[in-house]
Amino acid sequence: MAEITALMVKELRAATGSGIMDCKKVLAEADGDIDKAIELLRKKGLAKAAKRAGRSTSEGLIYSYIHTGAKLGVLLEVNCESDFVAKTEDFETFAKDIAMHIAAANPAGLVPEDVDQSVIEKEREIYRAQMLEEGKPENIIDKIVDGKVEKFYKEVCLLSQPYIKDPQKTVEDVLKETIGKIGENIQIRRFARFQIGE
Repeated sequence: MAEITALMVKELRAATGSGIMDCKKVLAEADGDIDKAIELLRKKGLAKAAKRAGRSTSEGLIYSYIHTGAKLGVLLEVNCESDFVAKTEDFETFAKDIAMHIAAANPAGLVPEDVDQSVIEKEREIYRAQMLEEGKPENIIDKIVDGKVEKFYKEVCLLSQPYIKDPQKTVEDVLKETIGKIGENIQIRRFARFQIGE
C-alpha cells in the first residue's frame, strides 16, 4: 500500500477543492493514485448531491455577467439552502461559470419543458421533410424524428448541454459536483440572456 504524503493530499485538494480528510480517505482507497482518487471523489460528490436533491433552496444570489464589449449579458438566479453558502467564493464562482456558459452556449431553457413548443414543432417539420427527401420509409420516420428532437433538446437545454469549460461533462454534472463539494442543495432557478440586436 502506497504511503499517503501531505504533498499528495495538497495536490488532490488543489484539483478538487475537497476537504483534507476526504482527500486522505480516497487516496488510501485509490492506493495513492491521484487520478483514481479524483474519480472516487467525483462519485462520492454525485452520491451526496442525490441525497440533497429534496432540500429547500430559499437562499442564493442573482448573478450578472456582461461580456467584453457590453453587447452581451446574462442575469442568472442560483439558489442554495443557506445565506452563508450564498456568500462563499465557491458558490459565486459556480454562478459566474454558469453565466459565462449561458453567454457562450445560448440555451433556450433550463429543461425541455422550458423550450417554446412552436420551436419544437418547426424542428419536427424540418426533420420530417429531411427524412422524406432522403426517401426514408414512412413507418420509421416518426422514430427518427423523435430521436432528432431528443438530440435537439440536449443541444438547447442548459442542464443537458456540454459544459463549455469541460465538454466531457454536462452542466448538470457540474451542478451535481458543486453540490457535493459545497455540501448543500443548489438549483439553477432561471436565467435571461440579452444580446444587442436580438
